[in-house]
Amino acid sequence: MSRQFPGERNFGCGSVISVLAVTLLAAGCSKKESEQGAVAGQVIAHVGADAITAQELENEFRLANVPTDKRSDAVTKHFLNEIVVRKYLVQQAIAAKLDREPTVHLDIMRSREQVLASAIVQRDLSDKASSIGKSEIDQFIVAHPSQFAKRKLLYIDQINLPIGADIQAGVDATKAFKTLEQVDQKLKEMGISYTRANGVMDSGEISDQFLAELEAKKDEDIFFVRQGANGTFFKVTGEQSRPISGDEATNRARQLMRMQLLKAASEQADKAAQDSAKYEGEYVKIMQSDASVPPTPQLQAPTNNSHSAPPN
Repeated sequence: MSRQFPGERNFGCGSVISVLAVTLLAAGCSKKESEQGAVAGQVIAHVGADAITAQELENEFRLANVPTDKRSDAVTKHFLNEIVVRKYLVQQAIAAKLDREPTVHLDIMRSREQVLASAIVQRDLSDKASSIGKSEIDQFIVAHPSQFAKRKLLYIDQINLPIGADIQAGVDATKAFKTLEQVDQKLKEMGISYTRANGVMDSGEISDQFLAELEAKKDEDIFFVRQGANGTFFKVTGEQSRPISGDEATNRARQLMRMQLLKAASEQADKAAQDSAKYEGEYVKIMQSDASVPPTPQLQAPTNNSHSAPPN
């Protein structure tokens, strides 16, 4: 199944506005703190009374993942201009007393919490990830053959459609179908919009349970899965062995192990946070209820014969 990659960084004015709330927090610091920061770093520009340091520019490069050999004059000009515009807008916001508005204050507080929460998680993750040794990596590779030695690509014919109120009706109406042409025709009759294309699924990115279902497929099996806001009917039309070994396997295993560490750390932090929390009033009952926010849908093994119905 085709993968969706993160969009590239937008170098337009929107990137300036999106960080304005965080910068307002910095602007709210005392003048003494601002002066100390300027002394600690080389001042490369001023915007009114505010200084811009080389460290601030370096941090922009870090956040945008710009390597040293790519920091041309044009790139440097762009990021320095971005800082200048941001500081100017913050000065205007402070002068207009926007930092005193309740919603802006809450946004600033939330941004600060997000940065600090991310920093502690990343610090702990880096410490644990740095301790991963070769023997642990080798064991991980052996324990996950579908992602390494037995990795393969599954070629599929797929029909993609947005998840809407009519999706369940579409799934129910096509349960007995044996071909995507039948699904295609039925969706047309029901007036459900969709697109059809070929795609590829990587066994290394599929759960073991779902992979087992795919490997046990019959020629007439049609699968239905949902990911986020989209649903997909598909048929497996072929496969190709694509094992991973050597440095590529080592690097991929290390990345996957980091993801596991991050998941474990998130679950541990969630439990510790809930244990330390004390709720008041009606929120005691709410937080003790069985109600839960449904997780983001992932690829699922099919049920109901050849289809998997989307979660309710």
